[in-house]
Amino acid sequence: MNIPQLLADELSLSLPLLQNVLTLFSEGATIPFIARYRKEMTGEMNEIVLRQIEERYEYLTELEERKATILASIEEQGKLTDELRQRIESCLNKTELEDLYLPYRPKRRTRATIARENGLEPLAEFIRGLNIAGGADVSLAEEALKFVSEDGNVKTVAEALQGASDILAEEVSEKAELRAHIRSYLMEQAVIVSSIKEEFPVGTTKFEMYRDYRAPVKDIAPHNMLALRRGEEEGVLFFNFEFDEGTVLHYLESQELATGAPTIRAFFREMLADAFDRLMKTSLLGEVRLEKKKYADVVSIQNFEANLRELLLSSPAGMKPTLGVDPGFRTGCKVAAVSHTGKFLEYEAIFPHQSANERARAAQTLKRMIAKHNISLIAIGNGTAGRETDAFVVETLAGADPKPIKVMVSEAGASVYSASEVAGSEFPDLDVTVRGAISIARRLQDPLAELVKIDPKSIGVGQYQHDVDQKLLKKKLEDTVESCVNYVGVDLNLASKELLGYVAGINSTVAKNIVAYRDEHGAFNSRAELLKVPKFGPKTFEQASGFLRIRNGKNPLDNSAVHPERYQLVEQIAQDLGVALDSITRVPEKIQTLDIKKYITAEVGEPTLLDIKEELLKPGRDPRAEFRYATFNEDVKEMKDLAVGMILEGTVTNVTNFGAFVDIGVHQDGLVHISQMADKFVDNPTKIVKVGQIVKVRVLEVNIPLKRIGLSMKLSGGTGAPAGKPNQGAKPNAPQQKPKAPEKKQATVADLMAKFNRR
Repeated sequence: MNIPQLLADELSLSLPLLQNVLTLFSEGATIPFIARYRKEMTGEMNEIVLRQIEERYEYLTELEERKATILASIEEQGKLTDELRQRIESCLNKTELEDLYLPYRPKRRTRATIARENGLEPLAEFIRGLNIAGGADVSLAEEALKFVSEDGNVKTVAEALQGASDILAEEVSEKAELRAHIRSYLMEQAVIVSSIKEEFPVGTTKFEMYRDYRAPVKDIAPHNMLALRRGEEEGVLFFNFEFDEGTVLHYLESQELATGAPTIRAFFREMLADAFDRLMKTSLLGEVRLEKKKYADVVSIQNFEANLRELLLSSPAGMKPTLGVDPGFRTGCKVAAVSHTGKFLEYEAIFPHQSANERARAAQTLKRMIAKHNISLIAIGNGTAGRETDAFVVETLAGADPKPIKVMVSEAGASVYSASEVAGSEFPDLDVTVRGAISIARRLQDPLAELVKIDPKSIGVGQYQHDVDQKLLKKKLEDTVESCVNYVGVDLNLASKELLGYVAGINSTVAKNIVAYRDEHGAFNSRAELLKVPKFGPKTFEQASGFLRIRNGKNPLDNSAVHPERYQLVEQIAQDLGVALDSITRVPEKIQTLDIKKYITAEVGEPTLLDIKEELLKPGRDPRAEFRYATFNEDVKEMKDLAVGMILEGTVTNVTNFGAFVDIGVHQDGLVHISQMADKFVDNPTKIVKVGQIVKVRVLEVNIPLKRIGLSMKLSGGTGAPAGKPNQGAKPNAPQQKPKAPEKKQATVADLMAKFNRR
């Protein structure tokens, strides 16, 4: 199989460009590097296309290796025909390949095996021949009598005929074309049905919507499939498939029955029913289950990837002196100050929720820390006591000038980080709660730099993340983190080893070596100095250097995405413009008029030159959006403060394929079902909202016992904000949403919420 040509055809790509990509892969080039710095070689393929090529190439390569193993196995058995070889070599699907191999796969001792051992193969061949030849009816009993012996293993005619049937049934069950057709029929026509076990009364499980559930296999939503599997694993429900077995048997008879002789037809019909019921049905239904599970995994992981990308690329508040507050009632609030570089400065425990005296003392402590460290930002965790602590900080800051910006920050994953080896090595002498406060502060300064220290699965933006293929999930999430890190770029002199480990071409060992070198020799002054780091060789330099930034270094290009391999070109441009290299980023009017076409060469084309021009216009720019934050209603701190019709502001914390979850400041996210996102039909929630987006919502339903909140992004039709003044909008520049047309119906979310179990 010509894999490059096949890939080019499948993905509608130029064969020479695709071969260039495969060559770059073979040379150890990373996807971020290829997408950014080898555009001429790839025709400007983006990361999505490059990853499609990588994944499909890996699949086809594994397929070829499996074909070689199968061909060798069948040839060793002496059963490899030219036709079979051709079918195997032309196969493009692993399932189809395994179907072809099934008759030749070494297997445990079966009823057919025993029948062959008992010498019944000739009887099976005789009956098969009668079916093919057609003709007059014959007595199978007379032929079977020849294989009966009182001293042997076959003592009756019935046993002989049963053995022959077992041999023929196994042959039928292993025919690739029959299995493929029935599998396709089940995928298209079968229905999944489920029910809750009797020992679970109505209303006592989180799987209530599956108590009497039916859905066509072809249409079942990924989250429904994963929920059914989880319910089954937890012993709460069971599900099965309904389909017309008569249709399947009719198909088998149409393919296998050739004779019109009544006796032979009766024998074959019974044999085919046995072949399907005993040998095919369970395995094919298992394959359908697995196929739907794989599909659900892929869709759910794609959802997780999209949410994680939005979270990692959340707007940074900026590297400014920050207070991180990990709220608490009984144990108090842990307050940690970090510098503009994220360095830990000071820690205090305050108890603003225990007594008036303690509250006053806590206010004085907070004011002292703000003044001492010239604090610009205050990050408050959104967990237990978060809103109460937020109110305390507002009270403390009243009248302050200048007043630090106060933001509620998601604590998702903070406890995981606090107890991790990463946090332990970074702050070995600090309590886990203090580490959590530091993490909260840093994730406000730069979400990407801090969140890379946490296992992506623990960040809480996935859907059934514990139920999907863990190996695939890990790879996809690591790819996403890598993509985000290299998209933004990394400050070489501030980055942690965890952040550096995601830079293209840098592994964990090299990342540790960079930090160790920096600790010993001080800040890097140039990218070229990286070559002095142990194990940071020329290939790593090629892959990584363009994504590493050095502020105030010797060369201004070191703080840009211009790759060092193009420095000489930029020096030529500076010379042609009549400016010094260290001034080239400060003459945008000259860069704007630059005729890049005069610099095109065999190696450097227009795409690279356009990138260089853009970098010279905005060197070291952060591609992430401007920082925004939600302002919660001051009178709404708990679910009991909510009222139907209230309009509130919140932050999207998770997007699933059935809706989005929004934090409105009551310690319990509300669900905006997909039907409540717009007045038009919405087929994909990600087209409407993103993780981290500031939105306004109207309260539809509040169920305190079940901790469920139903929300709508259709703002009209409500009753205002009865529990206090309405929200004033995102600060500083959140877009205001216009009221929607009156909605036709308010949806109940009780069952919808049951679809989703975030932990």
